[in-house]
Amino acid sequence: MIRSDNLRSAFTQEDVDKYIYDLLPERDAAVKEMEAYAAEHHVPIIGPAVARMLTLLVQVSGATRIFEMGSAIGYSTIWLARAAGPTAKVFYTDGNPETARRAQEHFRKAGVSKRINVQVGNALELVKKTPGKFDFIFIDVDKHQYPDALRSALQKLKRGGLLVTDNTLWSGKAARPAATDDKDTRGVQEFNRMVYTSKELFPVLIPLRDGVTICRKL
Repeated sequence: MIRSDNLRSAFTQEDVDKYIYDLLPERDAAVKEMEAYAAEHHVPIIGPAVARMLTLLVQVSGATRIFEMGSAIGYSTIWLARAAGPTAKVFYTDGNPETARRAQEHFRKAGVSKRINVQVGNALELVKKTPGKFDFIFIDVDKHQYPDALRSALQKLKRGGLLVTDNTLWSGKAARPAATDDKDTRGVQEFNRMVYTSKELFPVLIPLRDGVTICRKL
């Protein structure tokens, strides 16, 4: 596996971090190609450790209708689509048409194109406009958008569904006072406060990689 700052934790000891990644099985060619591209071009991806957790959550929940808020090159989308199975529908979103085209090529190579609905635009608006509710929503948009993303997602998540959000420790900065002009850290902190005070959600924040928060809608 290609190690890069993109996949390292900012708060886990280096030897522990290395141990976790060294345990992981080899990925297939399509996924490894994406990891190499992300490392070379400094594209943020969740990485294989978090991706395996997403896979497990989809499998144990039986989710087949999934919305991803912020998909970039589609790395996490592929893991979600594979976990959900051939009859699933996974909604990909990104604001950049060129990035979406690159993601579609990755989907083709991974053999999951038919399971994925590609949407280009603002994920917070797209989730509200897409008909129906979802079993599973994954949030990974710009961090200052997290509070608004939560509000949008909750409207569309079915009761008993899972809401999973990446980067909720934000390189450890979420645990420290944020500067007034640090809108990303403040966005993450407000998101964390909102989910833990919500009467609609049961949240758990897991310190894997950059922090992942898993919520079940009550």
